[in-house]
Amino acid sequence: MFAQVPNPIPARMKGLNRAEICDVNFTEFVKNWNGQPLPRPAADEAILDGSVLDAQGFRELFESQLISRHLDLMARVLRVQNKVFYTIGSSGHEGNAMVARATRHTDPAFLHYRSGGFMAERFRKLPGMDPIMDSALSFAASREDPASGGRHKVWGSKPLWVLPQTSTIASHLPKALGTAVAIEAAKRLGHALPIPDDSIAICSFGDASANHASAQTAFNAASWTAYQKLPAPVLYVCEDNGIGISVKTPSGWIAESFRNRPDLDYFFADGLDLAGGYADVVRAVEHCRRTRRPTFLHLRTTRIMGHAGTDFEIEWRSIEELCQVEATDPLLRSAAIALESGLMSKLEVLALYEDTRQKCFAAAEEADRRPRIETLEEVVRPLAPYSPDKVQAEAARAPGLDARIKAFGSAEKLPENQPPRHLAIQINNALHDLFAKYPETLLFGEDVAQKGGVYTVTKGLHKAFGARRVFNTLLDETMILGMAQGFANMGMLPVPEIQYLAYLHNAIDQIRGEACSLQFFSNNQYQNPMLVRIAGLGYQRGFGGHFHNDNSVTALRDIPGLVVGCPSRGDDAAMMLRTLAALAKVDGRVAVFLEPIALYMTKDLYEPGDGLWQTEYPAPDQALVIGEPRIYHPEARDCVIFTFGNGVPMSLRAAREIERKHGWKVRVVDLRWLVPLNADAIALNADDCERIIVVDEGRFSAGIGEGIITALAEAGQGDKPMRRVVGADTYTPLAGAAFLVIPKDEDIVAAADELAE
Repeated sequence: MFAQVPNPIPARMKGLNRAEICDVNFTEFVKNWNGQPLPRPAADEAILDGSVLDAQGFRELFESQLISRHLDLMARVLRVQNKVFYTIGSSGHEGNAMVARATRHTDPAFLHYRSGGFMAERFRKLPGMDPIMDSALSFAASREDPASGGRHKVWGSKPLWVLPQTSTIASHLPKALGTAVAIEAAKRLGHALPIPDDSIAICSFGDASANHASAQTAFNAASWTAYQKLPAPVLYVCEDNGIGISVKTPSGWIAESFRNRPDLDYFFADGLDLAGGYADVVRAVEHCRRTRRPTFLHLRTTRIMGHAGTDFEIEWRSIEELCQVEATDPLLRSAAIALESGLMSKLEVLALYEDTRQKCFAAAEEADRRPRIETLEEVVRPLAPYSPDKVQAEAARAPGLDARIKAFGSAEKLPENQPPRHLAIQINNALHDLFAKYPETLLFGEDVAQKGGVYTVTKGLHKAFGARRVFNTLLDETMILGMAQGFANMGMLPVPEIQYLAYLHNAIDQIRGEACSLQFFSNNQYQNPMLVRIAGLGYQRGFGGHFHNDNSVTALRDIPGLVVGCPSRGDDAAMMLRTLAALAKVDGRVAVFLEPIALYMTKDLYEPGDGLWQTEYPAPDQALVIGEPRIYHPEARDCVIFTFGNGVPMSLRAAREIERKHGWKVRVVDLRWLVPLNADAIALNADDCERIIVVDEGRFSAGIGEGIITALAEAGQGDKPMRRVVGADTYTPLAGAAFLVIPKDEDIVAAADELAE
């Protein structure tokens, strides 16, 4: 099938790099082809006997392959001139153009980085689009790049439904499945989709990435879903080139692993042969669209020219092996098909090859002249859009009264007509209100439906709004967050629950690397608004140990663009939820609502039975302002305590003891918003107080306290008498030993004693 590269390499080629060799191989192969061409086929005739691909289709696919190849060759040449800034290429994978041809431009695509052929072919789906210039702008990091605005080389297009990403190790597979599930769920909910109802989600990745935990969780969840007869039209395209950078995939591993996998329908297609492979690609696509089942397309590819421009394969692969790999170049087979079929002559093939090269280099030179990002403001502009006036107006927009009465059962049962209640109840009430306000809201996670959550926070939602909007998932946090992104992609408002903060760490890249990066890498063309509820923090009276008393908030603080709110009392929680939901709806943001488990059922503050930590339910048109703290005793000047979560009632109790011991009036500032910290509010409250205590239940080396102290230092408040009360650098043990490692009321009083000295 394939022409063989001369071996050993001719002397005139010994000084060339592998990209140049592959370039020369193509022209030499065409020039030396000596077969007998068939009569030129008509445009609608099969390109070769037995092929379902017609001549016109082959010609276009071949052109897409050549565009992809010459973009790679151009990148290798111009990278050394600092005109191009990305050299991971698609060479050997150009057969993925067949997947683009067999699908629609309205099928959401989450792509492997070797998708040049796919993109060039998908560009044909809409008139007036130029894959060469658009790609060149992206390679050149031009701010005119229509995908990311020059922030990264990504395959992406808003009109073509290719969602930009930088996924390299399969972290995009969960959200692809989530999108497929969302397509079907939207129809059941009567939610208007932004794409046709019979769309499928496409997700491509390499054979090495198929081994990654993120990939395996997506495959498992797809099978788990199909096993229950739930539709999930995702087309997983494994582009198998047999190697991951320099680590070879065992021969036959992908087929052996996936051919008989339950409820993941397996198809194989030869991605190196357009004439032979196209029928199998079409068969897989049609199967996925018709059956609405998760489908695995095993696409044979190869990898030539190395992993990237910096991968000098000659240093770790033999010349003989390289020649064998380069002989499987799919462009050689495509050239042979063009010649054998009589569709093109040698001169026509070479002319098309060189014309495509010229267009790619011309586009790259033009892209190099276009402006690049020059300011920090330009870099971060799409990262975290915030329209405060619009957000506050939306947050204060109350649900309709009829919808609220239906949600709560009667006017008498409306929460504002009830006595003060504790945190868990008020969160539950606020969730009912959000569901009444936004019909597109979905809540899902482990145990959230009939059980109502481990702590009954979601109790009654399943009964009030039904199983289509409130449902349990498999026990897999990565997939829960992947599902959330899928629902958000389809215009819904997901409220996923992560059962414990400690469980988030298994899956946090779905927020860090995927959800929060989408607006950044798409130049805010794509958004995936979501409100992630996480139960966490410590003080569960010794129950559960580390996995139920996790204070690792720092992992969340490290995520660009994320907003994290942490209430300590019920009324704040309700108003915070309204604001975070509005932020998601208005600005498309990803937000985390961190719920202190130990305060869920807390009713008392100072003494048993005083009921002072219960609050009334705020009117449905009241909402918080992002960053605004709650200040207790604002008139106090002797000392200020900055804290959050469980630290708030602790600090209030300590403040009363400090006043008794030292006669100080103590101000307590509940920050409420942990990401981003309100540095101005911190500085303002410290400015007119004589002493400062920072109460942080996080660990000594990783909490909120460092951010507070930094804000104080940068505001010129660092020279005031100050103490930090913080947890120890250890995991939380069981039973009473837990209180040896997390702050206590008396620790705060002791800090004041030190300041008094």
